[in-house]
Amino acid sequence: MSLDHPAIAIIGSGAVGGYYGSRLAQAGHDLHFLLRSDFDAVRANGWIIHSCDGDFSLTPDQFHAYNEPSRMPPADLVLVTLKATSNDQLGLLISPLLKDDTIILTLQNGLGNEEQLARLFGSHRIIGGLAFVCINRGQPGHIHHTDHGLIAIGEYQGPPTPRLRRLADIFNSSRIRCRILENLRYGRWEKLLWNIPFNGLGAAMDLTTDRLLASSAGIDLVRDIMKEVLAVAHADGVDLDPKLIDQKIDHTRTMQAYRTSMQIDRQTGRPMELDAIFGQPLRLAAAHNVPIPIVQLLARQLRTLNNE
Repeated sequence: MSLDHPAIAIIGSGAVGGYYGSRLAQAGHDLHFLLRSDFDAVRANGWIIHSCDGDFSLTPDQFHAYNEPSRMPPADLVLVTLKATSNDQLGLLISPLLKDDTIILTLQNGLGNEEQLARLFGSHRIIGGLAFVCINRGQPGHIHHTDHGLIAIGEYQGPPTPRLRRLADIFNSSRIRCRILENLRYGRWEKLLWNIPFNGLGAAMDLTTDRLLASSAGIDLVRDIMKEVLAVAHADGVDLDPKLIDQKIDHTRTMQAYRTSMQIDRQTGRPMELDAIFGQPLRLAAAHNVPIPIVQLLARQLRTLNNE
């Protein structure tokens, strides 16, 4: 395996994959994007990134675009930014890209993604990651990056390794702030502490983050949901610091009027990532007899909206 001059494949070139992949291509890396609806526009005009860290664009000769994985070359690194609602396609999309030493890094939401990838391709390949970014797609080929942008990565099994540190170096040198997680499971639960209340309430109530925090009732509701998430995480062996509740709320205030990904999915009629963000926490709560009535009610509302 060589990460000196890696061929990097982006599976799921929406807002997250398009942005991080474009930053990597901007830094001179060999990028291969698998696209769906934006394929024609991106192949013809490239990527146009509207970013709080500086606007930039890529011409089509600065990367490679595909609409079929079978046309893509083998990759040293496969970056999975596909919505978890499409995880049934992982085998079809990733298998053609694999060499014996290909690394697979998932930046998807929720719990269970690393486990599914490990079952399909082997646990030795898998690295998990979290994207802390405010980002949305615009017209085809346009991405709007409005705030933040940190990613955190950790080995699926075991402590940090040299390959993990090399990946962090690649990201950091490409204007993508990256930190290494000593414990990936802890990182997953820490992000769920934000995702469950803000993604969930944003979609169910069709409210941006600033409106959720605009009243004492909204703040109390967010806090109560976070307390339930802390309880399930504890039962799962992850002791999140209760101080994270205030930290997450304060951090969210800096996002201003942010529409979460699930809120946008609801507005556009796309399936929401309910199983990834809510399903496994709910199953773990049931297995450990942890009562989480608010999260259960919120999940029922979202499933109704999702026509499940």
